[in-house]
Amino acid sequence: MLDLPTVARGDLFSAIGDHEHVLFFHDPDVGLKGIIAIHDTSLGPALGGTRMAPYPDLEAALFDALRLARGMTWKAVAADLDVGGGKAVLIGDPEKDRSPELFRAFGRQVHALGGRFYTGTDMGTRPEDFAYAYQETPYLVGLPEAYGGSGDSSVTTAEGVVGAIRVTLEFLDGDGDLKDRTFVVQGLGKVGLKVAHRLLEAGGRLIVADPSAERVDAFRRLAESFGKTFQIVSPEAIYDAEADVFVPCAYGGVITEAVARRLRVRAIVGSANQPLAHPGIAETLKAKNILFAPDYLANAGGLIQVADELFGPNPRRVEQKLSVVLETLRFVYRRSDAEGLTTVEAAERLVRERWERRKRLNVRYRPDVPPKWRFRR
Repeated sequence: MLDLPTVARGDLFSAIGDHEHVLFFHDPDVGLKGIIAIHDTSLGPALGGTRMAPYPDLEAALFDALRLARGMTWKAVAADLDVGGGKAVLIGDPEKDRSPELFRAFGRQVHALGGRFYTGTDMGTRPEDFAYAYQETPYLVGLPEAYGGSGDSSVTTAEGVVGAIRVTLEFLDGDGDLKDRTFVVQGLGKVGLKVAHRLLEAGGRLIVADPSAERVDAFRRLAESFGKTFQIVSPEAIYDAEADVFVPCAYGGVITEAVARRLRVRAIVGSANQPLAHPGIAETLKAKNILFAPDYLANAGGLIQVADELFGPNPRRVEQKLSVVLETLRFVYRRSDAEGLTTVEAAERLVRERWERRKRLNVRYRPDVPPKWRFRR
């Protein structure tokens, strides 16, 4: 167990709130330290990725795990999946601290939960990391096809984000065509670069920013291969760029009150989890007539793909479920407009209504049967 020097006991339990299970683990022999947060398993096992980052302290790691686990529950319910929300965070620099031994030790921590939590890649982790974890546990998703998985889930996440952008422009203008629209893409990582690729293919104009020179160079080569004009700005200047859609594809919490007042866009649609620093910022965006796509609808593609692995990978089934989520986004926009709500309020009301309805149906799962046949009604 990890020491909790920065979190007072009362504050810790207050922070955990409605989460079912929070596990702190530490293996000093391999440098492993981290947290698994399970928010809800009333509809199925908790599912969420594992991110690795050099958190400044344990409190920061804990709050990241808790907020992301809760967000995964909302995302699963919004996509009508038979899973709950969970998240794992590993404390360390992914460029310096990752090792086969560390991920094998992490796999043992996942396995000890007996199927209550499935995980895979997220920010700071790679599929090959989980090839080592797979030596210790089968409770993994998003593995390469050689391991029985469905492959890179960032592809489906990017497809969902671009689909959400089309739905958003369709709501604003009656036309979801991306050609000759301007998009500001923040972050050119696993998902961001794929989103940028699809926007370029569709004829969009791009303004991008990323602190990594390597990722910026990868984008530059991509854009030049399309013969497209583009603009690269500093990570701070990205918030002042004028465009149709701001596409956050990096860390969450980037849209603060100050940033919201600076934005010169008509909509925000991206892959970043919880990009608003707090829910109240949705009111600021609404006052500025900036349409915000709730993140757990815009970026649900990856979760849909990896959750589908529990039944055996099926690309057609994933495609159908993704189309349902995009239709849900249309409904949220219409409800927000009709009832004078922010899109955050409209989405949360819808998800809570669905969640309560699903729980009343008593849809449960059995942790004592093989993973792919875990569910029953």
